[in-house]
Amino acid sequence: MANNTKTVTVEQVGSPIRRPVEQRATLVGLGLNKIGRRSTLEDTPAVRGMIQKVRHLVRVVEA
Repeated sequence: MANNTKTVTVEQVGSPIRRPVEQRATLVGLGLNKIGRRSTLEDTPAVRGMIQKVRHLVRVVEA
């Protein structure tokens, strides 16, 4: 990623157990798979949409 590219860091705070397969796949797409894991991603509309889809399982970490 370039230095001038905005990023967003997300942390998994909820379990994907008893959640739909789509939500589990979204977590994997965000680079998360265990509670407490953090992932720093490029801040794009696609990533924001993924975060919105699993907003009950993740939180955005302020940098």
